[in-house]
Amino acid sequence: MICTRPDTAWIVTKLSQYLSKPLKTHWVAVKHVLRYSKGTLDCELCYRKCETLKLIGYSDPDWASSTDDRHSTTGYCFSLSKTGPLISWKSRKQPTVALSSCEAEYIALAATVQESLYLIQLLSDIDGDYKYSHAYILEDNQGTISLAKNPVHHQRSKHIDIRYHFISSEVNSGKIVIVYCPTGDMVADIMTKPTTKFKLQMFNNFLFGK
Repeated sequence: MICTRPDTAWIVTKLSQYLSKPLKTHWVAVKHVLRYSKGTLDCELCYRKCETLKLIGYSDPDWASSTDDRHSTTGYCFSLSKTGPLISWKSRKQPTVALSSCEAEYIALAATVQESLYLIQLLSDIDGDYKYSHAYILEDNQGTISLAKNPVHHQRSKHIDIRYHFISSEVNSGKIVIVYCPTGDMVADIMTKPTTKFKLQMFNNFLFGK
């Protein structure tokens, strides 16, 4: 899951939360994961030479998805081209309880921006090319995009912690470009919730670069 199988990121992260006291339902889910892994042994990351590289990231949360403590789930993934494959991905529970879906989106976006800044620095250290000086992050929430570009304080957003407003400074500096993405095209959606066979097949080429 960590190195080669982004399609299992959410379920493995979810099951890992019950390692100390697993129930029968968790064991059934584990067997489903093993069965799925056996049936998709040909899924592998295929990296090919590309003339134009561009750092592209997808950011998405699942608001209050944890029934135990109501923490949301953050999911993001990155590629160096529009056709994939992924070079970085993450599915993890958010550290705080989000009071709104917009806040959950904003917290997830903050984590995505942090990862993008790391990747920008890493790629710049490799060859120092100007094309790696900024990243495109695709977001499916218009309110979050507006808040990131102009973090005004009003009744619906003033409870969001100030540390997440560093996104605005990165956007203004030009390092981060946030672009709207329709929910149906959001690749990071599979990092935050159970997904269907149809959606996995739809994103398969981008995930593995086939």
